[in-house]
Amino acid sequence: MEMACEERQDFVDLLSRLTPEQWDHASLCDRWRVRDVVAHVISYDELNPWAVVRRMARAGLNPHRANAIGVDEYARRTPVQLCELMRGCIPPRGWTAGFGGMIALVDGMIHQQDIRRPLGIPRDIPAQRLRTVLDYALTVPAVNGALRTRRVRLIATDMDWTHGRGLEVTGPAEALLMVMAARPDALNQLSGPGKSILAQRFSG
Repeated sequence: MEMACEERQDFVDLLSRLTPEQWDHASLCDRWRVRDVVAHVISYDELNPWAVVRRMARAGLNPHRANAIGVDEYARRTPVQLCELMRGCIPPRGWTAGFGGMIALVDGMIHQQDIRRPLGIPRDIPAQRLRTVLDYALTVPAVNGALRTRRVRLIATDMDWTHGRGLEVTGPAEALLMVMAARPDALNQLSGPGKSILAQRFSG
């Protein structure tokens, strides 16, 4: 939970520096602008378990539709209002506080990069926090990183972290995380004979 709070604070610090044009910039999430990603990140914090069930029922048990419903609910919020809502979600609440804050930590780190990468805003993620998210992302259902990167061996070049068996894929730990999260944008930072396997999965 401590790391989730730190991640949320870093996220708010980023958002507070964005220009109006950057808030409307495309993110790495399909059809979502920066403001939509922020809305998604906080849209589950105000829901108790029954409210989550109701949203999923409205979405026909389709998680992508459920996410879209949450984004639509915050569509009229201004960047200032979204920043304040994010600031009020430190520590995370509701659904995202689950598993000791793990949901907020993993979701927040990946979505922060969904914003930073298109905007060209680099980040030095604290090593312990990044390593924790890498390990969680292998098995957490929303990411399923181990399944997505099966038959390759992931090797971080900037920290002591590896996973898997097969042809090697090497690169920065953050880029490996984003590939596990199905972001092909990160492929250009990776190398090794297993890279083509991952590229084929994205193109398919």
